[in-house]
Amino acid sequence: MGILNVTPDSFAESTRRLDPAVAIDAALRMEADGADLIDLGGESTRPGADPVSAGEELARILPVLNGLARRLRVPISVDTYKADVAGAALDAGAAIVNDVSGLRFEPGLACAVAERGGAIVLMHTRGRSKTMYAEAVYEDVVADVARELGESLLAATQGGVPLEQIILDPGVGFAKRPSHSYGVLARLPELAAALDRPLLVGPSRKSFMHNAVGERPALERDWGTAAAVTTAVLGGAHIVRVHAVAEMVQVVRVAEEIRRQQP
Repeated sequence: MGILNVTPDSFAESTRRLDPAVAIDAALRMEADGADLIDLGGESTRPGADPVSAGEELARILPVLNGLARRLRVPISVDTYKADVAGAALDAGAAIVNDVSGLRFEPGLACAVAERGGAIVLMHTRGRSKTMYAEAVYEDVVADVARELGESLLAATQGGVPLEQIILDPGVGFAKRPSHSYGVLARLPELAAALDRPLLVGPSRKSFMHNAVGERPALERDWGTAAAVTTAVLGGAHIVRVHAVAEMVQVVRVAEEIRRQQP
């Protein structure tokens, strides 16, 4: 899954993608580089980010979505937790909604997705962008994440989304200290067994790597990302969400060949 952010405050990409033409070209390049999905986002949800209105979010993503809907061969996901934004994006050609809140911010999002026959990614987090780290307290991070994702899964099915249309994301870097993110990655098979749904893992360029590689700008974290992506694939992830598509396609393909040889 290639990350296509059209926000002025992305932590890991150029803000030039606010220009729809630049964003469209970037998505087409990701597809050519081997991306199987494109994840389009109009609001930064990084820790500490300021929220934006649904109107502003739609103003950022709809020109890009409209430009890609007839040119992109791979499915488009829209990264939003807002029901109104999700509905408009699905109507404009998106196939998946990637909800970082796991339906905790707007429960009505499930109905918007179900009514349009879309798929949904439910990510684990706690709190909003500015408060999530204060809530990063776990007795057992894998057991707690599995339980809370199970609650999101139940909310989605009760909202009408078929089980086979739901993907789960343990939320590496969200409401988690570095040790929690590493713990989730290390114990991903355990999480996969507990949830019994396809897993998306998104470690790309995140700050949890600092305690391993030192303080580095986001654009210099692709080697660390490669290690995390490899771990995710070997641990059973079905989708990895990345910035550097061309490089990570090679990482994923080699890791997948190793996984095929596992007993």
